[in-house]
Amino acid sequence: METYDVIIIGAGHNGLTCAAYLLKAGYSVLLLEKRSVPGGAATTEEVMPKEAPGFKFNLCAIDHEFIHLSPVVQELELHKYGLEYLFCDPIVFCPHPDGKYFLAHKSVEQTCAEIARYSPADAERYRIFVDFWHRFISAAIPMFNAPPKSIIDIARNYDSHKFKDLWSLINSVEKSLDFVRTMLSSAEDILNEWFDSEFLKAPLARLASELGAPPSQKNLAVGAMMMTMRHDPGMARPKGGTGALVQALVNLVKAKGGVILTDKTVKKVLVDDGRAVGIQVENGTEYRATKGIISNIDAKRLFLQCMDEADVDAADPNLRQRLERRIVNNNETILKIDCALSEPLRFEHHNHKDEYLIGSVLIADSFKQVEIAHHDCSLGKIPDSDPSMYAVVPTMLDPTMAPDGKHTLWIEFFAPYQIEGAEGTGLNGTGWTDELKNKVADRVLDKLADYAPNLKRSMIARRVESPAELGERLGAYKGNYYHIDMTLEQMIFFRPLPELANYRTPIKGLYLSGAGTHPGGSISGMPGRNCARVFISAQQPFYHILTEAGQSFQSLTKSVLGIV
Repeated sequence: METYDVIIIGAGHNGLTCAAYLLKAGYSVLLLEKRSVPGGAATTEEVMPKEAPGFKFNLCAIDHEFIHLSPVVQELELHKYGLEYLFCDPIVFCPHPDGKYFLAHKSVEQTCAEIARYSPADAERYRIFVDFWHRFISAAIPMFNAPPKSIIDIARNYDSHKFKDLWSLINSVEKSLDFVRTMLSSAEDILNEWFDSEFLKAPLARLASELGAPPSQKNLAVGAMMMTMRHDPGMARPKGGTGALVQALVNLVKAKGGVILTDKTVKKVLVDDGRAVGIQVENGTEYRATKGIISNIDAKRLFLQCMDEADVDAADPNLRQRLERRIVNNNETILKIDCALSEPLRFEHHNHKDEYLIGSVLIADSFKQVEIAHHDCSLGKIPDSDPSMYAVVPTMLDPTMAPDGKHTLWIEFFAPYQIEGAEGTGLNGTGWTDELKNKVADRVLDKLADYAPNLKRSMIARRVESPAELGERLGAYKGNYYHIDMTLEQMIFFRPLPELANYRTPIKGLYLSGAGTHPGGSISGMPGRNCARVFISAQQPFYHILTEAGQSFQSLTKSVLGIV
């Protein structure tokens, strides 16, 4: 029986990040991955080798912003292990039916100039809007990069600049109340408060909805910051695709002596006298951990499917029921379309320039269209009568992902996991069949072809993955690649539940990481890094408390002195 200090369930990018920090701290680590390749939702694969040989596709995640708000890339020195980021500019292109289009650059000034072509007033408001969210992001970064219940860690992350930004948001009773009001509002409320023009509000609403809810969702105003992050720190993609980030992490983990085993689906977490001591995989093989087990899969699957009820109830008799009834998933996930193209898209009715294709292409004709695209999913309806979508032509920035002169197309279309009225049919009873997913994909591509008429003739091959197939491939509950919804009541010290929010669980030696923990989904590495810090401090609690308290006091003192 193989024994390690730590076993990590799932080799997604957060599991790999966590492993890298633990290996650097001197622990032996084993990662168990259910798929044949590591990476989880962050893989790049050649999935049509016969129809489109040499074309590489990002099967889920593509645009990286959050990871540039964390120190993960620098601390782990991932450039030494093959990682190279390519930054996008322009960052967004959104054509509209009336011939207008929103074109955003990394530069706020250039973006304002583009907006001013149609609305000088909105251009001026946009500059102020971005400044507000820049200050919010700066003030929030210390909380993202620390365990949510660790005042010491959070305080240590502040410097004078971040402290000033925080203070600027709450330095009076009126500002504090207005800030709280903003956070409790919806992205729709905030965008309507700031802007008049539909051509600007619709794409901003579409980006805000990347958090997985309609723009009208109250308490999700924070989604309005998504565009601001593309200005600073910027939007980038690893050269070679999202999987290049995973490969760099794999290279680091192996170089430090870590072990990654693929095709190993975890069947059970083994518990002895209230402590997690090992893992049993589907073929019956067992692996032992002397210091702890870290789950990179969501809490619901971990406690309800991978553990004996008696072990969970002995630690917390209320936990299983709270996980079953308290955690919210609104039924929204994605239907993913990947296409191999003989030539890039051309937006012939919108003053086409190839640079439009460097960033994200948003099909967001109106606020109403974006709202329907997300609201209908929660009701089990497929919003494909007038599809809204997020599309990327990755090869315009990174030609290494396709044969010379050829291109790839990545499309994300929001769709329900469980189709209303189709319960018990299709894959896993969701209603999704091959015939249905291809009909929906046809309508999505028809809509895109209205804007880029050359799409159909340039198509070499396509691959469509239904929400049910995505959920099965990722092992994601209801196909939710964020594990659970990113609404305010399930964020920070509520994620996934208050009693599980600091990466620890009631089972001794069992920890949580991944998208279902603070600060949430997307490519950031923050949950993995934060979890590793909590694990390491638990092994040497007194030493770490003293050391970090001293460092935090010094950091906070410098911050306060900096604004005096």
